[in-house]
Amino acid sequence: MTTVRVPAGWPATEEAALAVQDELRGRVVRDEPGPAPGSGHVTGVDVAYDDERDLVAAAAVVLDAATLEVVAEATAVGRVSFPYVPGLLAFREIPTVRAALDALPCPPGLVVCDGYGLAHPRRFGLASHLGVLTGLPTVGVAKNPFTFAYDDPDAPRGSHAALLAGTEEVGRALRTRDGVKPVFVSVGHRVSLDNACAHTLALTPAYRLPETTRRADALCRSALREAQA
Repeated sequence: MTTVRVPAGWPATEEAALAVQDELRGRVVRDEPGPAPGSGHVTGVDVAYDDERDLVAAAAVVLDAATLEVVAEATAVGRVSFPYVPGLLAFREIPTVRAALDALPCPPGLVVCDGYGLAHPRRFGLASHLGVLTGLPTVGVAKNPFTFAYDDPDAPRGSHAALLAGTEEVGRALRTRDGVKPVFVSVGHRVSLDNACAHTLALTPAYRLPETTRRADALCRSALREAQA
């Protein structure tokens, strides 16, 4: 397990964080398709918090995209690096998530975040922020639609509907299980929305949430328990 310090110069105020978002948002690459679904590595990242002790634990779990078998995993624990402000959660998580990714013994390939990319009020959620900083292809797969509107997709697995900010499509509500509540997929960086949805379906053969998210969630919770001991 890697122990993480807050990086020097990391934003400490909402004003500073918004300025960083404004600076980095223009670097998001939207015109690359990204890796083919079912090929190479795909990595899930997730975090767990101990608010009383001001700790955050991050996990990165690499899967073989074809078999969904675990290839490698790593964890990191650090101090929470930013106060809780809706729309700025990436600033609480990215230093520890990056440390977990850096500790992996192999390339992560596509990174799947439990959260948002372009489906964000300022079009720069965790998946986009992490993608720009690392250069990795990233997607966001969230459990809820944040503040955006959508029509309920048809019941069969694979059905989808646009996630809308006014008339702008910022992501998709995607049905990963027949008749089960959809997940909310958005582009992070260097991946098309079609491919982001295809990857999400490839990662959900048995459950609503991607295997990447399920495994990273379990691992970061375990890392947090170890840090609390």
